[in-house]
Amino acid sequence: MMSLSAPRHRRALRRLPATLAGATAGALVVGLAAMPAQAESGTGAPLGAVARAVGDARFVPGPCPRTADPIPDLERARCGTLTVPEHRARHKGRKITLGVAIIPAATSRPAPDPIVWLAGGPGDDAVSEIPMAIAGGLNRDRDVIFMSQRGTYSADPELTCPNVDEFNARALGLVFGAPSTGRLHVEATRACRDQLAGRGADLSAYNGTESAADYAGLRKALGIKQWNVFGISYGTDLALQYMRLHPKGIRSVGIDGVLPPSLAGGAVTWRAAREGFDGLFKACAEQPACNTRYPNLKATFERLVRELEARPVTTTVTVPGHPEPVKVVLDGQVLVTWLTSATHLAAGVPRSIDELAHGNPQRIAQQYAGGKLSPQAIGRVSHGLAFGVFCSEWTPYESEADVIRGGRRAFPSFPLSMLANAPQLAWLHADCRAWDVPAAPRSIRKVTSSDIPTLVMSGGFDAQTAPSNGAYAARTLSRSTAVTVPYVAHVAFAESPCAQTITVSFFDSPTAPDRSCLAGLQPPAFEIAP
Repeated sequence: MMSLSAPRHRRALRRLPATLAGATAGALVVGLAAMPAQAESGTGAPLGAVARAVGDARFVPGPCPRTADPIPDLERARCGTLTVPEHRARHKGRKITLGVAIIPAATSRPAPDPIVWLAGGPGDDAVSEIPMAIAGGLNRDRDVIFMSQRGTYSADPELTCPNVDEFNARALGLVFGAPSTGRLHVEATRACRDQLAGRGADLSAYNGTESAADYAGLRKALGIKQWNVFGISYGTDLALQYMRLHPKGIRSVGIDGVLPPSLAGGAVTWRAAREGFDGLFKACAEQPACNTRYPNLKATFERLVRELEARPVTTTVTVPGHPEPVKVVLDGQVLVTWLTSATHLAAGVPRSIDELAHGNPQRIAQQYAGGKLSPQAIGRVSHGLAFGVFCSEWTPYESEADVIRGGRRAFPSFPLSMLANAPQLAWLHADCRAWDVPAAPRSIRKVTSSDIPTLVMSGGFDAQTAPSNGAYAARTLSRSTAVTVPYVAHVAFAESPCAQTITVSFFDSPTAPDRSCLAGLQPPAFEIAP
């Protein structure tokens, strides 16, 4: 199993040579007086400067959350912790704390309604995504609030399992689709579960329903009358749940890289791969130099998938930061998984596929291994939250047969041996049998209907959450603006200045964002090998 979010893996890919890329800190205050939900932060007090308890949530100002990498923007942030019940149905259960960082607006006269950022994954830490948000200008006119979702890196407890990440790195040298690899994969998942349960975590409490309630509690505990929501990747699933369950106080919502809760699972992931791949293949075919040098790219790719699934190829590569050579086995599933992320580096994809077709797997193997061995791939993801979502909200409502049917519809030429393992969700049903948490109520799969103004944004090369998911979600959001940004991959905001412009303008004018930049977008200039 792998996280659906893109930015971490994209950073790992971009650290490769250009020839290939073409414990929460916080003080707890005892005896806080409860204040009404509509209370302000206090006369002249900046957002997040006042301790407050409302309902079951308590915010306390304090040190900024811990981060795996330095984040200079935290030097000007206002920080603290939100304390909430681990499991709201168990009134006398334990409490958990979530790290909070508030990045002030760039302007001296910010708008009164801040933006809260919902991270992807599931299992990514919002605080680590501050640089992406600030680089995109999200705090131009508004404070932006980042809270670690429960179980993530800057929360307490943090439910990361480095053993799972380390197994994924070791599995580079195994045939990924082999049943023996699947058994080892599930063993790593079970060891993770046993470790977290042994530390006292109630694994049934780490899911979207509880996370949505955490954000509703944060708004009240910060004394915010109205705010805006921006979710990326899995954060769009959470945002749509939050809109449905706790709509009060939400002025507008932006979702980018859309994964509706009613669709989430393996079948839609197969469809996403189909749509993202086809978008890239079509762009190459429409560019004369690319089409001439790499004709029939789609057919070549699918032929290679079939051939590698039947006869995997083993190679050895060097990866930055790893002095020893790395053994990499490429089978059909690895090739598909590689391309779901490599659409972020679209300009080099045709050349990489062509080199593989001519017996040189080095570019693809090095990119794939670089993602698995990157420091950002080890000990950062909350597998406790990821499996909590997957195993309570997704797999109970989608069978393995459903996943296979979805794979067959999207890629009818792929061998049956591949189809149960959707890209980035391999061995998921077996993992969830080992994880053993109760299914969420069937209402978790409800379509979100809302009149909250919503920006629904997709990338034309998104192979991780299907571009068509945006149109699907927008159908029941009566005041939505659906936008597909061409030629960009998963989470358009992360890499497209146009997507950033649209997003920032949306929060200024939620029913009339500025989309004029779309008209000037051009496809990438694909690398042409000699």
